Amino acid sequence: MRSSLGMACAILLTIFILSGVFAPLLAPYDPLQLNLDARLQAPAIHHWFGTDELGRDILSRCIYGARISLSVATSVVILSLFLGLLIGSLAGFYGGWLDTVLNVYLINAFMAIPGILLAIAFVAFSGPGFRNLVAALSLTMWTGFARLVRAQVAAAAQMEYVEAARALGASDLRIIARHILPNVLQPVLVQAALGLATAVLAEATLSFLGLGTPPPAPSWGNMLNDARSHLFDSPHMVIFPALSVMICVVAFNFLGDILRDTADPRRKVRRSAVPLEA
Repeated sequence: MRSSLGMACAILLTIFILSGVFAPLLAPYDPLQLNLDARLQAPAIHHWFGTDELGRDILSRCIYGARISLSVATSVVILSLFLGLLIGSLAGFYGGWLDTVLNVYLINAFMAIPGILLAIAFVAFSGPGFRNLVAALSLTMWTGFARLVRAQVAAAAQMEYVEAARALGASDLRIIARHILPNVLQPVLVQAALGLATAVLAEATLSFLGLGTPPPAPSWGNMLNDARSHLFDSPHMVIFPALSVMICVVAFNFLGDILRDTADPRRKVRRSAVPLEA
């Protein structure tokens, strides 16, 4: 938070979060309200971001789109993190044949399939909707968390404090929950911040393809899909939803980079190092 970049990311993400939480209070119009007399209006005083082909206010739809995108992204990261912690902890702590089954066979099998294709196939089979969208994106993201947790847990399981806890009679569940996981959460939190950016972009992609939250839900991807036929005569329909996606994704990516640099002990040593006087 000392850096200007970290402060800028925090401000941007706070704006998006507040927009999603307080969308009914911040949106100047109903995002679903039709006004054919005001269709395809350019940005003006009454409609800051202009209107779409049905006369709906684009600013209001962008604000409500933040609610949908952040809800999907948060749900996906939480579910993926839970699966990753569970499977990665079991594989890293016990090793042996269990590690072979979970890591070599299960995780590698999911990672061998392109994530976006797996998500498209799942949603196409189960149908569009919020729950199916979250489930589809979670299937593509949990492997990254599981692989990271497995490596961290496998390294931590060889430490002296784990051996001491085992010698004192602590159960495997207590060792994992109380001694190992709290010491491996820093890189997992960095991965979660980067995962939020990936989930926002994936949600917009699937919604653009018609596989996300069904219309007329004011999703950023749905808005970009509606604007395809008006790209040249009404470019504001594309510009503002695209900027919303871009700024949100960039802010989460920078936040992940800042968390990674902050958690790096070598950077802490360099910052605290004081040159000796001759």
